[in-house]
Amino acid sequence: MTPDPNAAMCPSPETAYADAPRITREISWVAGAAADREFGVPMGREFWLRKAALLDRVALDQVEKHAPEVAAAAVETAEEAAGRLADFDHTHYTTRGPIKPLLNPPGRSYRPYVRQEYLAWLTAHTDS
Repeated sequence: MTPDPNAAMCPSPETAYADAPRITREISWVAGAAADREFGVPMGREFWLRKAALLDRVALDQVEKHAPEVAAAAVETAEEAAGRLADFDHTHYTTRGPIKPLLNPPGRSYRPYVRQEYLAWLTAHTDS
């Protein structure tokens, strides 16, 4: 994956996830949201955002603790989830930071985008 030149404008993982709930709590929320939705009702932005952030955090943890070939699956899954969020946001025009979502640009990682959007979402939900 080619580094995204816009990534420097986004918060670091440490900043984006500093006040995030524990990973186990987010796993429970994502699984519960998927299980509780009525059949045929599409998932909303909060689901895609929290799922992408969760998978990004898992990938970061795997990269920190394991060899690249061991962490590769977690990184790939995080990239796919980040792309799904960007596609959702591109369709629904809901972005909050300097990186704007484009549909599937080649070689671009949307993980920095996830961090930007998650921090904005978490800040909005913490202040209220």
